[in-house]
Formats: sequence, C-alpha cells, structure tokens
Amino acid sequence: MNTKSPVAAVADLLAAQLGAERVLLPGPAYDDALPIWNGAVTSRPALLVRCRWVSDVQAVVRAAREHGLPLSVRGGGHDWAGRALRDGGVVVDLSEMRSVEVDAAARIATVGGGAVGADVTAAVEPHGLLAATGTVGAVGLTGLTLGGGYGPLMANVGLALDNLIGADVVLADGRLVSTDANNEPDLFWALRGGGGNFGVVTSLRIKLHPISQVIAGLIFFPWSQTEDIWDGYVDLIAEAPDDLTVQTGVLTGPDGNPTLYMAPVWSGQDLAYGQKWIDRFQQLGTPLMAQVAPMPYSALLGLFDAQIANGRHYEIKTRPLGHLTTGAVAALIKAGEAKTSPTSGIVLHHFRGAGTRVPLGETAFGLRREHFTVEIVAAWEPDEDAELHRGWAAETSADLEPFALPGGYPNLLGPDETAQIAEAYGENAERLLAVKKQFDSDGVFTATPLPPQ
Repeated sequence: MNTKSPVAAVADLLAAQLGAERVLLPGPAYDDALPIWNGAVTSRPALLVRCRWVSDVQAVVRAAREHGLPLSVRGGGHDWAGRALRDGGVVVDLSEMRSVEVDAAARIATVGGGAVGADVTAAVEPHGLLAATGTVGAVGLTGLTLGGGYGPLMANVGLALDNLIGADVVLADGRLVSTDANNEPDLFWALRGGGGNFGVVTSLRIKLHPISQVIAGLIFFPWSQTEDIWDGYVDLIAEAPDDLTVQTGVLTGPDGNPTLYMAPVWSGQDLAYGQKWIDRFQQLGTPLMAQVAPMPYSALLGLFDAQIANGRHYEIKTRPLGHLTTGAVAALIKAGEAKTSPTSGIVLHHFRGAGTRVPLGETAFGLRREHFTVEIVAAWEPDEDAELHRGWAAETSADLEPFALPGGYPNLLGPDETAQIAEAYGENAERLLAVKKQFDSDGVFTATPLPPQ
C-alpha cells in the first residue's frame, strides 16, 4: 500500500528524473532559494524545482498534475503580489534558464524563460542592438512581456509584447508547443498581454532594434513646481518625436520631502537633436539636480536600483489616466505630500507613440489609446507598520479613481482588485477567456489576473 503524500510522491519522482539537488523541500537550501523581490510575500510552496531544460519543465508539470498539486511559475521573481510562490504548491523555477541567443543579422534574440532585462541587454548590446525591457534590469523579461511591458524605449518601439515574435510553451498536459503568428495563432495572440495564464513559457523570440546608445538620466525638480511642470510637460510631449520616452513621478529628495522627477530616454540616432529635446524638458522648471548624458542602455537599467531593493516590503496599486487633468494632478500632489515612507514613490509610465498605433484587437492588451499608467508603490522596512503604508497606496488609488480610465495594468493589479480586473482587457476579454478555456480549461496556470468567466 502506497502511503506517500502527494508532495512526497512528486518530490521522489522528480528527484529520480532531475536529480535530488534540483528538488527543494523545506530546509536550508529551500530557505536560501525561496526569497523573491517583495519581502512582504509569505507564501510557502510545498517544493521548488529548479529547471535547466524544457524537459525538466515538462516533467514538473506532468508530475504535479498527476498528483493533484497546484503549480506556479517563477521567472525573475519581481511580481509584487508574489504569484511566483503558491502556498502548498509546486514552483516551476526558471531562474537558471537565462540563456540569450542573438541572431544579429536577423535582429532576433531567443531568450530563456528565466532571463531578466539585464541578461538580455548584456547579450545584445555588443551587437549595437537593444531589446524592449522594463525600467529595471532585474525584472524578468518573460513576465514583463506577457503582461504588457512598459519601458524606456516604449514610445519608439512599443510595449515589450509588441516585440514578441514567437514563444515556446509547455501546456497543462506537458506538451511543448511553439507558437507565433502562423502556429497556434490564438495562443500567440493571448500571450501578448494575457500574462502567463496559458502554460509555462520556456523561451521567447523577440525583435531587436539598431540602437547603440541612448541619452538618459534623472532630473529632479522642487516639489513646489510640480503642478506647473506637469502642465508644461503635457504641452511639450505632444510635440516630441517617438524617439523620446519620458517617465515622471514622485520620489523622496535628500531633505526627506517629496520631489518631482523626470527620467527622459532618447533612443534616436541623432544624439545632438535628442539633447535639445531633453534640454527643453529640463527647462520646464529649475532643477535641483540634473544628470542626463549619453550612456549605454545597460547603465540606464541601473538608475532605479536604490528604489527597488530586494527584501524590502512592497504593495502596489495602479490606475490608468487618459490625461493629466487638474483633478488627477491634485490627487498626485496630495499623495506625494502624504507619503508614509521615504522609500515609497509614484511612477507615471507615459504610453504614447508606437504602441498606440497597434490595433486594439491585434493583441490581448486592453488599452491602446495614449495614457499614463500610474504605479503607486508603497515600500517599507520589515519592522514597520505595514497597514499604514498599504493604507496610503489604497487611498491614493481611490483618490485617482474618479479621473481614471476603466481597468488597469494587469502586471500591477493585485488579485483582490476585482473591479479593475473585470475591465482590464476591454474589448479583448471575451476572446481571451475563450483562449484560456481552449489551452488551460482546468485553470492550472494563474499568473496575472484574468476577468471573471
């Protein structure tokens, strides 16, 4: 009579197939491997399985399903809600599948499912090429891409998902499929914005762009100038070419008070012309500090490292704004002044340019009009009052709601944001749910939130 628990049975089976050192049950090695970016996440999976090959992933999926254990997938581990770690489940850990193969002539990279933006940039930059990544180099490229992918090149090359040309996916039954515009096109459509909800994406094929250098950096303005600068920003950015992407928001200055920042990135070929544009944005106010210069993209990806320290505790809320209206700006200024932690901040990702010219139905991503995605980041140290900081994020989100578009950015929506989730995919929701039913009818994979059936 077999008296093994499902967890023990899966662990023994996978240890025999992959090697015992790759199957981590609670203990010292498990404890070392468990932490993800957000230290506030307390989920305790039954076991973590470190995969090196696609066949490893297939083995894990089949074993977990055979024994009725839930699955989660860990790539870069930067999802703030911690969905890489599922209580009592089996983690398909892709953190060692970080290879990047570059076809410089074709301008295509094949990227392992666990690769982060810095891995990809390090591989493609020597060829005078760049990929669409997030703002921070430590963010996993697969999760970023599947859910959307706002980033420093966005106005020029679109979202990260707009640069996806194919993927290899292990489905819920353990089969490996290769999908692109001509092979399993419904799956390919859904992967571009529908998140990791259809299988384990073991590799991506992405477009690369002939950009050898950018002009980038940070400009900090006095808080008292915020309203005037954002008014001027709206007028000026309307004239700007797609080669310029500008992130803006609120951080804490050296004196402990809120500070307005801008992070311009020029990705065009004419650097002198780009510098003139950045100078115009710098002249919108009287900068407290401005450090903007030509730099490799790899350096740009480290600009916010101090703001996203591993192990700190985080809570994120998000709202999409169609415009920086007077009411929205007032709510953002109120939030900046009410920040409960010096490490908290607000980021405005300006979606404009290339991504707005992609038809809404071409991918699953639900918002193609020009907008600002507001990222409200509450951050605090482990020994602080979590509810105080979470309350600030929730209040800021509520204050912005009257000025916001329906829905929100799926990569940032928490599992409890039911009203926003229901609207997040707009007209694409019905088709997205149909693809989910086609490829994962049992709901094995739960990554970024999908609207209710």
